Amino acid sequence: MTPAARVQASIEILDEILGGVPVEKALTGWARRSRFAGSKDRAAIRDHVFDALRCKRSFAARGGSDSGRGLMIGAFRAMGIDLSQVFNGERFAPAPVSGNEADQGFQTDAERLDIPEWLWPEFQQALGDEAEAVATALQSRAPVHLRANRLKASLSEASKLLSADGILTQPHTACDTALVVTEGARRIAQSRAYTTGIVELQDAASQAVVAALDLKPGMRVLDYCAGGGGKSLALAAGSEGVQVFAHDANPGRMRDLPNRAERAGAKIKIISPEHIAQHAPFDVVLTDVPCSGSGSWRRAPAGKWALTSERLNELSGIQAAILTEVAPLVAPNGTLAYATCSMLTIENDDVVDEFLRRHPDWQARIRKSWLVSHGTDGFYTAHLTRS
Repeated sequence: MTPAARVQASIEILDEILGGVPVEKALTGWARRSRFAGSKDRAAIRDHVFDALRCKRSFAARGGSDSGRGLMIGAFRAMGIDLSQVFNGERFAPAPVSGNEADQGFQTDAERLDIPEWLWPEFQQALGDEAEAVATALQSRAPVHLRANRLKASLSEASKLLSADGILTQPHTACDTALVVTEGARRIAQSRAYTTGIVELQDAASQAVVAALDLKPGMRVLDYCAGGGGKSLALAAGSEGVQVFAHDANPGRMRDLPNRAERAGAKIKIISPEHIAQHAPFDVVLTDVPCSGSGSWRRAPAGKWALTSERLNELSGIQAAILTEVAPLVAPNGTLAYATCSMLTIENDDVVDEFLRRHPDWQARIRKSWLVSHGTDGFYTAHLTRS
């Protein structure tokens, strides 16, 4: 495909997404209908689509409309590329840009920074002087981070093995198991280090949330909202002799965890919701609760535009309910670790403060945040213990 044909395909896919089709479904559907497209074509189109979704408001303003075509015009204007090179009406190329597709400029900071208008005050309140830097970071693609699995290799050994497959990495300062990929990210899935469980894809801040726990041999640790099991695997590799249990309200989310654990050489016991009380108490309960995902909007940008004020308030209620629900599962001298991949106060400190107000026998031992402007996904954690 020509570069212009890739742009036209991206416009069509974006129009589907803007019409309500989930992002991955739209991309997969196009690929199935377009067998002529090679792997490089699919990768380039995916990049166009995700770039446009990250910058949907600013690209729409610069492209004259919030259609797929408007977003792609805005994208090329933002890059300073001559539009006639792509929008020229030649075979498979988008039609030339018309006079009513002019750059309309930005009306507000939220539009310029690609944040929903209703959310910008909350964003500023939560992030203060970092608000603009964080919003700017969310406009760009996230770096690729890997976790070196200490059950199988050290950080340096994992890095050398990746390098042999053309994947170059550097240690990440957020966590001593983290590597940031600087070259060859698309080769990871077929690399020996990945297929043998020596490395796992996991953001450095997500790894740091687990590393912040003071794990000791013999501890019983519960990953309460396990999802796909990334943190369960990190817990199992975090300290020798730790017993790791994984639970999720929707057990189907953990369907791949047994295979992932076997590949990693990790021992993890999966607990169904109806049996969790039988296995309590636990020395550590990690609750990576459902949230807005504002810290991972670079990876899942559609979530930024789908979030509403009503949904954000609903999520904070769910988060508070989970903390209350799991508190009885924690051993008397244990730790309840609350975590989100959010940077918003309403989901972080506000939820913890409300829990402490309702449970005066608990206290917060540590609170820590990671921001996308500092080179990781946005994360928050608080360690709660009984007084």
